[in-house]
Amino acid sequence: MKVAVLTTSYPRDDDDFAGRFVADAVERLRTRGIEIEVVAPGAYRDFGLAYGDGVARNLRRRPWAGPLMGASMLRAVRKAARGADLVHAHWLPAGAVAAFSGKPFVVTLHGTDVELARRAPRLARSVLRRAAGVVCVSTALAEEARRLGAAEPVVIPNGVELPPEQGVEAEPPYVLFVGRLSPEKGVLDLMAVSDGLNLVVAGDGPLHSEVPGARGFVPRAELEQLYAGAALAVCPSHREGFGLACAEAMAYGKPVVASAVGGLTDLVVHEETGLLVPPRDPPALRAAIDRLLGDSGLRARLGAKARERVASLCSWERILDEAVGLYSRAAGVVSGTRSPA
Repeated sequence: MKVAVLTTSYPRDDDDFAGRFVADAVERLRTRGIEIEVVAPGAYRDFGLAYGDGVARNLRRRPWAGPLMGASMLRAVRKAARGADLVHAHWLPAGAVAAFSGKPFVVTLHGTDVELARRAPRLARSVLRRAAGVVCVSTALAEEARRLGAAEPVVIPNGVELPPEQGVEAEPPYVLFVGRLSPEKGVLDLMAVSDGLNLVVAGDGPLHSEVPGARGFVPRAELEQLYAGAALAVCPSHREGFGLACAEAMAYGKPVVASAVGGLTDLVVHEETGLLVPPRDPPALRAAIDRLLGDSGLRARLGAKARERVASLCSWERILDEAVGLYSRAAGVVSGTRSPA
């Protein structure tokens, strides 16, 4: 089977986190015998919209570039689709382009695109109803997709590689935040109650100047060391499509204090794999952090369960099985031959 993967975000080098979860899936699907051509910025002109602050934010400053980028994407995906069985679009705007590729298409919703869809529900409904398959990376997004018109959205979370060992806490213990330093990630809620915390912040973004000591984006090897040594991780997001940083911390056997929003509620089971708190509630956030810091036994118990949950929920074997099955249904391919019309 041949698939053209259309995305507005794809890593430009080994340490680039942009679209890393898309690239990880592509690499593993190729091991299943799926021929994939990636159509990402570089294969088409993005006019400075794809990276940096992201397409949505960049469009506010350069709205004229949107139609130009869309036209360039369409030319590129039509070319790639000529020899493909279907197109897999990541994010709803790419799905709108894939709808005109001339081939069946599936679209994966990651979260920020659903926020945009609320502003243009008719366009979103048209794309989702035309799609041969709609993938959502969390249960919460699947519910949103149904409200936007998707008939049978499939929940396939992002895959997470389980490290061989949990990782040993550093001494003294530290609290880890990994993510973009932007308002929706709730980092200012964390900073409001950070006095006295041994806090490590790995990430960059528009709020960098308001997060003293933030390390910016760190190389993957360094990030893995930070996960391994953390006592706990914190994800105080106001909204979250999936929560990759949360899942990665859990893979290292770390309990997570997370806002009870979006995809985080698929990952963090309150009092079982971590602690959930209301979003935008700094006192509750700090109370949960202090509770875990004060009880090493609780950290160990929740962390072990967290690792088990990610091993089950985000297993690459399971995710690839579901993705290949979806591709086969969407393209009308069974055992390498097209099913009759």
